[in-house]
Order: sequence, then structure tokens, then C-alpha cells
Amino acid sequence: MKATILTIGDEILIGQIVDTNSAWIGSHLNDIGIDISEILSVNDSREGILSGLERACSIADLILVTGGLGPTKDDITKSVLAEFVDDELVFSDENFRLITKMFDKRNITITPAHKAQCFLPSKATLIENKMGTAPGMLLKKGAKTIISMPGVPYEMKYIMEHGVIPIFRDKSEEVIIHRTIRTAGMGESNISVRIEDIVSSLPPSVKIAYLPSLGNVRLRLTAKGAVRQILQQEIKIAEEKIVEKLHDLVYGYGLMQLEQAVGVVAKEAGVQLSFAESCTGGHIAHKITSVAGSSAYFQGGIVAYSNELKQQLLGVSAETIATHGAVSEQTVSEMLSGVLKLTKTDIGAAVSGIAGPTGGSPEKPVGTIWIAYGSLDQQKTVKLLLGKDRIKNIEYTTTVVLNMVRKFIMANK
Repeated sequence: MKATILTIGDEILIGQIVDTNSAWIGSHLNDIGIDISEILSVNDSREGILSGLERACSIADLILVTGGLGPTKDDITKSVLAEFVDDELVFSDENFRLITKMFDKRNITITPAHKAQCFLPSKATLIENKMGTAPGMLLKKGAKTIISMPGVPYEMKYIMEHGVIPIFRDKSEEVIIHRTIRTAGMGESNISVRIEDIVSSLPPSVKIAYLPSLGNVRLRLTAKGAVRQILQQEIKIAEEKIVEKLHDLVYGYGLMQLEQAVGVVAKEAGVQLSFAESCTGGHIAHKITSVAGSSAYFQGGIVAYSNELKQQLLGVSAETIATHGAVSEQTVSEMLSGVLKLTKTDIGAAVSGIAGPTGGSPEKPVGTIWIAYGSLDQQKTVKLLLGKDRIKNIEYTTTVVLNMVRKFIMANK
């Protein structure tokens, strides 16, 4: 079964909000074997909605519509849907009863706007929405099924989980299985070269997609077919071969984040971590502490942005800064030693650089970042030469540091 997601709303088209609904819907439909053919976004106009519905029905069997079902006059989705399926709006006693029941419990007075919201296409099958006043609606256009839902994420999710997914769980004859391998430390092109022989020998039912981001590449394996057990075996074999070839580039699977992977290996090794940050401004510590339970392995960090604090808190010598500068191999080495001694921790990292977009020099251009990582007894340093985008430099450097610390811990268990 093929599905198209149609989002309605000017706020999406002008970038006022980000469409997270489509990603959530797509993921959950895939879990029950329904392929997403296309995601469309249209404006809040009769012409835009009709055009989107025509397009969606031309390429898919199931059309999932979100948005435009509120109580205000600018929400015209219901009337356009009724027009599209040659229907008319009528007052729904069923929906009015549900709204009344909900409002009575909360001691809320029903307004004329809420009553107007009870006018729905006469042929619509209602899908209950216990999170709001606009129900989901199932409509037919010939052999096509159209399901309309509110755009509010928690309302849409309730309708999908309790109404839509149970209806379509067994409708698709195709099984779809995804498996995501998460890597860090090598770019997409080099990874593709390294596993080229494995990819070329994949069975026809298994495909691979490369999904790069700053410092990370996700490898998504997708298996499609009729027999789940066969697909599971095929995707397992492919995954094992890829992981064996990529080795320590792989830090996790599925939704695991790099900072979570660092926590896993730190707890397994029984080590305590700390960080000394300058140009990243505490972003590394933020990532680490975003993981629940990080207090088990993270003692703390120092954001020493000025040279004075590098000297006072981390023990960097004035001579080192005067001779080599704050952005130097020597300075980050002393920063690392300082934070490890101060926090009495086993392993850590220190960062100093020119994040940009200003502040560089011919000798040290914007994007120059020095990193030291390791322990008091064993330290390593790395110099990055990045671009002029400040936020990207901070995020990329953070990823590099986390991955280096992860690999250091694994190599020194």
C-alpha cells in the first residue's frame, strides 16, 4: 500500500513552524508495511488544498491530511474535503456529544465556534480525538482513502495511534524493516568506498541509504518483501558485514546519539570524565549532561573563555599563551592536564579555537581548532581546520571530541 502525507498550513510554507508530523507519521506507517510515496505541503486556500488532494490521490492509495481543522474561520479543510468527495457539511451530533462530554469534565463552556466545528462531511467516519475538539475523519474518493487529522502534534498522534494504525495494520501485504547503523569519524564518501563490495552484493530486497550530518553518518538498511523472517535474516547479515568492515567507526544503532554512546563506554570502563572548553562554550558538557544518568561518569567541566581563566582555573602558564597563543597545541594540552587534576578524573578533553566568523589571522585563520584528549599519562592532540560558520564549527568540534573520547576509552579499557 502506498501513502501520501498532505500537510496544510501557511505557517509550514513560510518556515514559521517545522513539519515534524510528517516524519512521525512516515515512521509509524513504515512500521506496519505502508510505503510513503510523497510528502506534500500546501497553503491554506481552497485551490491549494484541492491541488494537493488531486496530486496525492494520483500517486497513493492512502492520503493522510494534517492541519486546518480548528474552530476558527480560516480553517477551511473540512469544506474543501467535502467538495473534493462530492459531499456536504452537516451537523454531527456524535461530535457535539464528544465535545460536550469533554468540556463538562473540565468545566468549559461551549462557544458558537465549537458548535461550528461540529459541521463535518456527511459521509465521514469519525475517528475519536480525546486530545482536542476536532475529530479525525475517514473519507472515500473512489478506491482512495483520505484521513484528515488536526495539525496539533499530540492530537494527530492520538488519532494515529488509537484510530488510524489499528485500521491499517494488516492492510499491507508488504513487510518493511529498517535498521540504522550510526557512525562517526569518517565522511560519507569514504565510508561508501570502504563498504562498496558489501553494498554491491546486497540481495535485491535490501537497500542502503547514507544520511550524513556534522561529523556523523547514519547508514540506513531497508528490507522490503513478503516474509518477515527472511527479511530479518537478510538485513542482519548485511548489518554484521558492514559493522565488521567499519569497526570502531560504529558507535551505535537506531536512535542512539553519540553522547549516549560515550556514556555507555565510560560506565563499562568505570572511568570519570571532565572537559575544559573555550570556543565550544560548554556545548560538550551540555551534550554529555543531556543524557539521563550522566552523573555516574561525568564530574564536570570548565568553560575558560578568557586567557585569565585558562591560567587561574586550569593552570595554563602565561608563558605558554604568550609564546604559542591561546589557540595552540601547547595550550590545550595544559588545559587538559589542568581540568583532569582539578576534577580528579580519569579521561577528558580540552578545546580552544577560533569559532568565527571573525577573529582569525593569516597564521590562525577562522576555523582553526585545537583539541587535546586522553588522560594525564597519555594525551593526544588534533588540529581542525574548519569553515567560518560559528555554530557549525562548535557542533562539529563537539562531535569530534565526543568521538575521540569514546575511542580513547575503548582503546584503553
